[in-house]
Amino acid sequence: MSHQKFKDCIDACSECAVECSHCESECLNEQDVKMLARCIKLDHDCAAICLFAMQAMASGSEFTEKICKLCAEICTACAKECEKHAHMEHCKNCAEACRKCAVECSNMSKLSTVK
Repeated sequence: MSHQKFKDCIDACSECAVECSHCESECLNEQDVKMLARCIKLDHDCAAICLFAMQAMASGSEFTEKICKLCAEICTACAKECEKHAHMEHCKNCAEACRKCAVECSNMSKLSTVK
C-alpha cells in the first residue's frame, strides 16, 4: 500500500506529536507540575507512538494496522487527560490534536495493510 494512502493519518500523527511535545514542555513549566504528572506522561507516550505510527505507515510496515490501533488508544487517553486541564491553552490544543489523530488512526487500523 502506498504511503500516499496514509497521508491524512500521517499528517494527523505529525500534528499530534508536535502538540503533545509542546504540551509536555509547557506542563513542566506550570506551577503545580505534580497535578499534571499523568498529563505529562501521556503527552510523552502519545508523541512517541505518533512518531512510530508515522514511520510504520511511511515504510509500509506489516504491523501498521496494530500500531495505528494502539496509537488511537493512547491518543484517546491523552485527549481525555488533557481535557481535564482545558483551561490551559496547550492542553486544549493537545486534546484537539489527539482527538483528530485518534479518529484517523482508528480508521487506518481497520484497513488491511497485508496482502
